[in-house]
Amino acid sequence: SFIPTLGTMLLGLQAGNLLRKPMTDAQKLRWFVGLGLAGLALGLLLDATGVCPNVKRIWTPTWVLFSGGWCFLLLALFYALTGVWQVQKPFFILKIIGMNSIAAYVLAETLPGFWSRALHPHLGPGYDHAFGEAYAPLVNGLLVLTIEWLVLWGMYRKKLFVRV
Repeated sequence: SFIPTLGTMLLGLQAGNLLRKPMTDAQKLRWFVGLGLAGLALGLLLDATGVCPNVKRIWTPTWVLFSGGWCFLLLALFYALTGVWQVQKPFFILKIIGMNSIAAYVLAETLPGFWSRALHPHLGPGYDHAFGEAYAPLVNGLLVLTIEWLVLWGMYRKKLFVRV
């Protein structure tokens, strides 16, 4: 799935280029919505006609178009809310992660299982089963995300940002 992965990267590059172009907000929003709808339509069409199945697990080209379409539509929504209408407060939690996304990635990927194991002595071995076995991964994931977010928030307050 190397080539479809490149397609995903190119869609992200296109999104970044559109954000940086000297266009009006309305023009950018039209591009985002247009590309989003085109990606969704093309992905669904290729799947429905049997040209290429839409399978996330193996990252098919159809999945790239379909998921990329959703990403462009969500980008349009968040751009309109935060960039055009200046709605900021509800997105502070996401801002903390976005301002240090490289650090967030490193925290999540270099310490797999560390935070989960660290919680057991303090909260007890069954802390993540508080809402039943089915919700254990969700409870654990939310607690780990909260810890990682607090680390990122501390970095944000001290103006420590990892750049590449």
